[in-house]
Amino acid sequence: MPLEFFRVNLFNLEEMSDLSQFKAFTLGLPILDYLMPVLFIGHGSPMNGIEDNEFSAKWSSMARDIPQPSAVLVISAHWFTKGTHITAMEFPQTIHDFGGFPQELFDVKYPAPGSPHLAYETKKLITSTEVGLDHDWGLDHGAWTVVKHMYPEANVPVLQLSIDYTKDGRYHYDLAKELYQLRKRGVLILGSGNMVHNLRIMNWEMINGGGYDWALEINDRFKSLILNNEHQPLVNYQSLGKEAILAIPTPEHYLPLLYTLGLKNDTESVSLFNDKAIGGSLTMTSVRVG
Repeated sequence: MPLEFFRVNLFNLEEMSDLSQFKAFTLGLPILDYLMPVLFIGHGSPMNGIEDNEFSAKWSSMARDIPQPSAVLVISAHWFTKGTHITAMEFPQTIHDFGGFPQELFDVKYPAPGSPHLAYETKKLITSTEVGLDHDWGLDHGAWTVVKHMYPEANVPVLQLSIDYTKDGRYHYDLAKELYQLRKRGVLILGSGNMVHNLRIMNWEMINGGGYDWALEINDRFKSLILNNEHQPLVNYQSLGKEAILAIPTPEHYLPLLYTLGLKNDTESVSLFNDKAIGGSLTMTSVRVG
């Protein structure tokens, strides 16, 4: 789909005040005869954005394995906000939201376009809460370090949907279901975080591979529940015991997984990739739905 299709004057969009006008407008977005897959990516270190390693290689090959998307919508662990917001600018900035890394990483620009049109459509699809149209954020490293390897030519529109830190797992899982129609229009929805993510107790001697016993145990539990389509315990992850609390000391890296799972229908297959623990308390385990 040409980029020009998405570049719609936001002023005109906002004049479409009633639902019938909006429905007529969105009829112009083609409905495909297949569902776009959904991904959860364990993104790990920002350095993965510039390194050719086993993780980034799989992100690249995944892009070749799935249909070319009309756009990418990322739910990143690194945009944690009060309320729900979506990037709505024509050209989102590349955000370097980290410190202590080589200058080479800070020099990276990922110049993918945005899509005010798709931002507005997504806002209207979500009826459980008000969605703000954001013009200040951009693409943080949970988004661009991954998408840069998938679509290196930066020729696919990329947007981000923020994670409301005031809400629980059930809210985010249910909110994801409201995005389902985007899959029918070729939008790749990508959750970006890590299932097990406890940087405070990382062991740098294990950085190239290896996990604490508790990390491997809870990651195996997560994987079993995902593959068996048992989402309720994953939504209420606090009930999975002390290992889950160690794995998820704060929820922002885990919640993107719930968006991916919430978008799955009852007949779709699920597979895992990049299934590896590093640094003792971090897992790169990633999920493909469809």
